[in-house]
Amino acid sequence: MKISIFGKNIEVSEYLENIVNKKIRKLDKFFSDDTEAMVTLSVEHNRHIAEVTIPYDGGVIRAEEVTGDMYASIDNVINKIEKQVHRFRKRIEKDHRSGIFSEVEPDYEEDEDEGPRIVRIKHFDIKPMSEEEAMLQIELLGHSFYVFENAETGSINVLYRRNDGNYGLIEPTR
Repeated sequence: MKISIFGKNIEVSEYLENIVNKKIRKLDKFFSDDTEAMVTLSVEHNRHIAEVTIPYDGGVIRAEEVTGDMYASIDNVINKIEKQVHRFRKRIEKDHRSGIFSEVEPDYEEDEDEGPRIVRIKHFDIKPMSEEEAMLQIELLGHSFYVFENAETGSINVLYRRNDGNYGLIEPTR
């Protein structure tokens, strides 16, 4: 696995880089050699953020952890990624798709937990509105996202609140 480490508002020392490499290497057994793991370490107002992104054919595995200590953030984000890989690997093998993960057998016990499932379904009417109206609705409702029909394009969009306090907009491409 190839590992790229980036620092944002932090200088990534050789010691920190070695720690990240050592921890990410635990995931080598799950991925082929040409898979690239991107690790971003950043500091914002005493918040130490570790983010790991592993793109592969068909998707992306990503986790982020924020603590008051960079080493704890790194440990926690690696644990999150490992759990995701275990869950994802089990689902892929059930669907009889192969080639995403390396052929090495895992050295962990498979648990019978199937992971998250849908526990509630909501139905609601979608009315056409502008992006500004959707931003107003998300504020009024206090939700972290809002689904609406974009009045300009006629497509279904998702407006979401980002961690930095701004908004993101998800638009489908056809």
